[in-house]
Amino acid sequence: MSFNYGLRPTTHQGKTSGGTSAQSAAFGSQTEYVRIASTADVYILFGANPTAVATAGSSTIFIPADQPEIFKVSPGEKVAALGGNNAIISITEMSG
Repeated sequence: MSFNYGLRPTTHQGKTSGGTSAQSAAFGSQTEYVRIASTADVYILFGANPTAVATAGSSTIFIPADQPEIFKVSPGEKVAALGGNNAIISITEMSG
């Protein structure tokens, strides 16, 4: 499968989930999009101070393992991620 969105990667953040929600650093001033990928199923939530939960009916977004997604974001936002133990979560900030 090939993905070509014409976006420029700028900053990369890597997280390892320990079974609890973990926040990224705030996105940079030039960040318009983020690409999220994980080695295991993961729940994510964007905001100023987000906490991801694995609860039905919450606003948390589910991303299956090995299925990268790209999201439109605002500078200064953060993403929180919650995955299984030892899930490796890749957060790549991108500009247009």
